[in-house]
Amino acid sequence: MSGEGLVTFSNKMATKEEVIELISAGEYLVISGDEAVLDGLPSGNWIAGTIPYFMAHDGGRVDQTMLHVNIISGFAASARPHLTLYDVNSVSRIATEAPEHGFTILLLPGESEVHTEYAQNAPDYANMYFSPIIGWVSGFPIDEIGERTAKVGFGPASGMLSNNHAVAIHVQLPEEQTAQIKTVNLFEQGDGPAITFKQTGFEVTSCEVNGQSWNFAEYVTENHIDVRWPLVADYAGVLVNVAILDVSREDAKFYAPVFPDIEYKFAKPVDDYIAKFDKALSQADMSNIGFSCNSLLNLLYCDLEGKKTGDITGPMAFGEIAYQNLTQTLVYLTLDTL
Repeated sequence: MSGEGLVTFSNKMATKEEVIELISAGEYLVISGDEAVLDGLPSGNWIAGTIPYFMAHDGGRVDQTMLHVNIISGFAASARPHLTLYDVNSVSRIATEAPEHGFTILLLPGESEVHTEYAQNAPDYANMYFSPIIGWVSGFPIDEIGERTAKVGFGPASGMLSNNHAVAIHVQLPEEQTAQIKTVNLFEQGDGPAITFKQTGFEVTSCEVNGQSWNFAEYVTENHIDVRWPLVADYAGVLVNVAILDVSREDAKFYAPVFPDIEYKFAKPVDDYIAKFDKALSQADMSNIGFSCNSLLNLLYCDLEGKKTGDITGPMAFGEIAYQNLTQTLVYLTLDTL
């Protein structure tokens, strides 16, 4: 294991055998990969989530044979990271159990009860926003929706894989380090009408468009709306995306919940994703990045396979976590020295 000092991250694409070696060495890991590769990992200091989409050092890729691994090192022996398993009834404790000076990485299985609970209620959890909580929502090959379930892995429980738990690693930092969550969202509200919903949820039937009642799926179909681009809400200047999963039936489904009486608008299309992303990165503080994740929809819709997005690497998942559940957003954690 690495020596004591400042907490650091390193990451790479690795074979299952290489990851097993890291686990056997006692390293603290955050792992992502296809369920078939995650299955059978030995017990150890790791959490994991199922996903076959990645931004690797050589560019975006779809890979069901390799694993992406984040290695957390440098902590003092007296301040080892704490790994926790949560269910739908206990996940509300996550912010109260987070370190007062540090950060938490949280993985949620997509389309699960614990995912729904967190996505709909996390902003109201006790102590939320006092300590950085970052992470992502696990998934599976998108062409297998309805056939597979998303899962998370928990190393301390003999490498258990579960579709109804959340997993977290709480990391305490030395006093001379601080952690901050930052995001890059390439989308902004378009010029279309305001859309509101009456209920909170991942699945809706009806909405109001400029005050007129509509079936949401019918509105999208009749107006030939490109659902590659998300709904965008403006929370006092902070833009939050809600990506669309399916509008092929009467009930529309989303990757994150919509909330009642919030005004949403469809995003302006992004014509050149790489150019806009590079511009956003040039304007953002990208120094001292420790952990990052992005959206699989940015990979698929914006043709990122084989293309790089600066030095950002990590899983490209069914959702991102920056305290609350986000979608189609780059999320990253910086570790700065005072």
